[in-house]
Amino acid sequence: MRGQQSGSVQTFCILTAAAIGAVWAAPAQAQKPPEPLQQEILIKTTLLTFNDANLTQNYSVLHSKLSKQFRDQFSPDRLKEVFKPFVEQKIDLDFIAAKAPLPAKAADIDDRGVLSLNGHFDSKPSHVFYDLGYVMSEGEWKPIKINVNVKPPESK
Repeated sequence: MRGQQSGSVQTFCILTAAAIGAVWAAPAQAQKPPEPLQQEILIKTTLLTFNDANLTQNYSVLHSKLSKQFRDQFSPDRLKEVFKPFVEQKIDLDFIAAKAPLPAKAADIDDRGVLSLNGHFDSKPSHVFYDLGYVMSEGEWKPIKINVNVKPPESK
């Protein structure tokens, strides 16, 4: 993680669209979690787009890739405000492109149709923990929740 000199960095950001409690168009029982390769693609695409937004401080692309519910509630300027700790600490997560995510639990879809993907990337000196939520939006899985935490592995 560039810009980070010690293993003591602890950064935690979470953003969830308030509409997550709403009933989604597709019934949860009709959906099943994507295959593991597709899950990895979702995780890396979300986190690398998130990373690019933090590095450039331009949240337009990240905003455009969010679920409609998320986009309707959070503007690019609001995303910039919420994820400011990553910018201030100059955290660069680009190394995750070459690593496999390590799931904390099996992917599941709750009764609201939210696909949950949780786990971490094994890196030093800190791990990148993720807790991501996706809903079917505009015909594909799109983020409704982004929770990223960079911290030493022993402080899970």
